[in-house]
Parts: sequence; structure tokens; C-alpha cells
Amino acid sequence: MRSITINIPEMSDLDSKELTMMVAAQLYEKGKLSLGQAADVAGYSKRTFAELLGKNNVSIFNYPSTDLSTDVANA
Repeated sequence: MRSITINIPEMSDLDSKELTMMVAAQLYEKGKLSLGQAADVAGYSKRTFAELLGKNNVSIFNYPSTDLSTDVANA
């Protein structure tokens, strides 16, 4: 796994765990990571990560609209 360093202003009230969760949630939302991968990045179990997604305004149902259209057509 790669590591990166991000410099955040001192006046920010974000701690490293919160920032890591935000990044993992965004990568999951954009489809760059699976739920399990994003949970690992954030340091949570899949279940806990899935529960925390809502607090970051990210839906656990991360499917492109094209997939939904295909699923409906095939139903």
C-alpha cells in the first residue's frame, strides 16, 4: 500500500483519523476503491465503514446509473 503525506493548517480541527475517513469515502464514492479497500484505508471493518459513509454523505450503493438501467432492462 502506498503512503502519502498531506500538510493541513494547524488551525484545522481535523484529526488524522477523520481526514483518512474523508479520503477513503471519496475514493469509494468515485469508484476508485472497493468497499473493503476503502475500509482498510480508513482503518475500519467493512461494516463500520459502511455505517460511517452516511456521516460523510456518501451512499453505500455506489453503482453508476448505466448499471441501474441495465439491471432494470434485464429484470
